[in-house]
Amino acid sequence: MDELDQHFTVHKLWEAVDRAGLLASLRERCVAIAGSSVCDAALMDALPETRVIAHCGVGYDGVDVAAATARGIRVSNTPDVLSDDVADFAVALMLATLRRIPQGDRYVREGRWEREGPMAFGERMWGRKLGLLGMGRIGVEIARRCEAFKMKIAYFSRSTKPVTYRYYASLQGLAREVDILVAIVPGGSETRHLIDRAVLDALGPEGVLINVSRGSVVDEEALIAALREGRLGAAGLDVYADEPRVPQALKEMTDKVVLQPHQASATHETRFAMGRLVLENLLAGVEGRPLVTPVN
Repeated sequence: MDELDQHFTVHKLWEAVDRAGLLASLRERCVAIAGSSVCDAALMDALPETRVIAHCGVGYDGVDVAAATARGIRVSNTPDVLSDDVADFAVALMLATLRRIPQGDRYVREGRWEREGPMAFGERMWGRKLGLLGMGRIGVEIARRCEAFKMKIAYFSRSTKPVTYRYYASLQGLAREVDILVAIVPGGSETRHLIDRAVLDALGPEGVLINVSRGSVVDEEALIAALREGRLGAAGLDVYADEPRVPQALKEMTDKVVLQPHQASATHETRFAMGRLVLENLLAGVEGRPLVTPVN
């Protein structure tokens, strides 16, 4: 933020008491938009002098790219710099869910170990069958890490990728064959509710769902029902349909669900690198140079 202030006159839209008034005052002056929230056609029309939208995140489903392209606005995102941290987090969430690490922490803190003796067992992770919904940059990094756990890896995506892992042309077919399904695809209309009741039922009562992509990828009501009814074994979730609001039903499932506050890329190092990339794209955009990481 300090460096943004050095190069730009920065207006923080999220702090505005009178959002409409601020936008009106910037109508002829705003040349760039940066952030990680929704940037739709209405915002672009309110700021018609905008030349570049620098989105802070690899997924840019909150940006109406088609509307930006139609208006001659260039869009960028922040790929690559967060792939390793998100992959690390996905593995950590798998381990936490299978080995019941948060439950164990509570068990000790609440004095139950002393009163009740050993805690209920968890499940092993090594050697399990892993399915990846998505095999982009982050999916590849997750798979590489899971090889060290001697896992059998397969994936589903819109097309085959240049990897050695087994490809499934059907997500339901993949879910039927694996123990753990990890979602790591972009959000948006094309992936909305890809993981529905049929996929959850294919994963089955011993199956585990891990979501580090977008909350919209999973039918949240179907997920809650599957967990309640024992049709799904467990879930580790970092993302939700209506963040930061998380369904109370998921909060109450302390035994079989591990919840995180959308922090897969949230390390100091990665967030700094993402911010740096946003700044570099903003400067390139207003100076007429090629964007560092263009989307359109």
